[in-house]
Amino acid sequence: MSEKGHPYIPNGQGKVSYRVADLSNPILQPWAAERMKKPNEEVLAGKVPFTADSRCWPGGVPGFDIYARVRPIYFLQTPKEITIIEESDMQVRRIYLNVPHSANPAPSWYGESVGHYEGDELVVDTIGLNDKTFVDSYRTPHTTKMHVVERFKMLEGGKILQANITVDDPGAFTMPWSARVRFRARPPVFEEQVCAENNRFIGLVFDGGGPTTTVYTPTAAKPDF
Repeated sequence: MSEKGHPYIPNGQGKVSYRVADLSNPILQPWAAERMKKPNEEVLAGKVPFTADSRCWPGGVPGFDIYARVRPIYFLQTPKEITIIEESDMQVRRIYLNVPHSANPAPSWYGESVGHYEGDELVVDTIGLNDKTFVDSYRTPHTTKMHVVERFKMLEGGKILQANITVDDPGAFTMPWSARVRFRARPPVFEEQVCAENNRFIGLVFDGGGPTTTVYTPTAAKPDF
């Protein structure tokens, strides 16, 4: 949630606003709240905060679902696997159906997701996540022990996709917590959206710097060979 006195104002309402997290949230472990102080201070100082999507980094899980979604996601299902594709930068998640988790999956951006159906509800269980992502747009960190369960279900005759999400990470939170996200169906038009790290967008750089900061994609000073 937003800190009292600093509400978040969505884009398109006449003012650019960035999120300032409420660090008094009792479910945050002390180290997590401490790590979030600096980004809060940067926002209050007028800087542009870091977000994974603006820097073209993978959103992770559950960030893939929870981040403000202005681009569509597309589900492709086969008998053994579900692939979720995000329009922005064509980010891909793979969910393996009706199989157990690996014994020790190596940490990765999207972790290891296995799924099964309970009636008309798709249940996705994810472990093996690295700790480089955030769980929300307030830059809330997590550890590699995070365990995420998503339950996807179609509503209103297929017009709404609902995702009930449960997060359990005792390293970052004092208790498991849940969130609900709903997506509305749109015409099946999927544009090509190419993204590169250190990108510049509408004159701003999304790296914690201010509007006058200039950051370009790294370029070698001399040939490697």
